Amino acid sequence: MPSTLTESTDPYCLRRGEAAELLRRHPWRRFVALGDSVVEGMCEPTPGYPDVQWADRIAAELAAVRPELAYRNLGRRGLRAHQVRAEQLTPALAFEPDLALVVCGGNDAFHPAYDADAVDAELTVMIGALRDVGADVVTIGMFDVSYSPAVPEPLRAGLQERMRRLSAHTAQLAERLGTLHVHLTDHPLTVDPSMYSTDGRHGSARSDAVATAETLRRLSAHLPREPR
Repeated sequence: MPSTLTESTDPYCLRRGEAAELLRRHPWRRFVALGDSVVEGMCEPTPGYPDVQWADRIAAELAAVRPELAYRNLGRRGLRAHQVRAEQLTPALAFEPDLALVVCGGNDAFHPAYDADAVDAELTVMIGALRDVGADVVTIGMFDVSYSPAVPEPLRAGLQERMRRLSAHTAQLAERLGTLHVHLTDHPLTVDPSMYSTDGRHGSARSDAVATAETLRRLSAHLPREPR
C-alpha cells in the first residue's frame, strides 16, 4: 500500500459526506459502548488517519446528525467477557440506551484455554438484557489479529483458530438474537500489516477508520428506506 495513503484516499474508508448520508434521520439518542480495550480505544497512531478511536468516532458521527445524542463509553482494557458483563451491564442498562455496542471475548481468545461456550453465555446475557430495554445492539466479528507481524510465528496458527472461532460464534449469536452484526474478520484488509499495532494485540488508527466505515454502513442498512 503506498505510503501516501490517507483516510481520504483509502478506498475502504468513508468518503467525504458519506457518514452524514448514511445516518441521515437516524433515530438513536442514547448510545452506550461496552467491552474491553477495543471499545476503550487502544489504536496505534497511523500517519494520515485521525487519532480517534472507533467507538468515539461512531458517537461523533451519530451526534453530527443528532447533536442531542448522549454517549457513554464503558470499555476498559484487559477485561474478559465475564468481567465486562459483571462490571458494565448494570451501568449500561441504567443509562437507558437505544443503541449499544458490545465487543468482548478477544482477551478470552488470546488464551489457549479459551472457552467459546462460556463467552457465548456472557454475550447472550448482555445482548438479551440490552434488547429487553429496547436498545438496538451492535456486535462485531473482529479483524483477525493473528495476521499482525508482531504475533510470534509459533503462536500464530493457534491464535488464528481461536479468533475465527470467536468470530463465528458471535455471528451465530447475532443471527439468533437479532443484533446488527459487523463482520470484519474476512475483510480484505484483515491480512494487511498496516491494520495492526506493534503490540500484537490491537489495531492501528487505520483499522479503526475502516471499522467505523463498516459499522456506519451496517447501521444505515438497518434504517427504514425513505419513500421516493
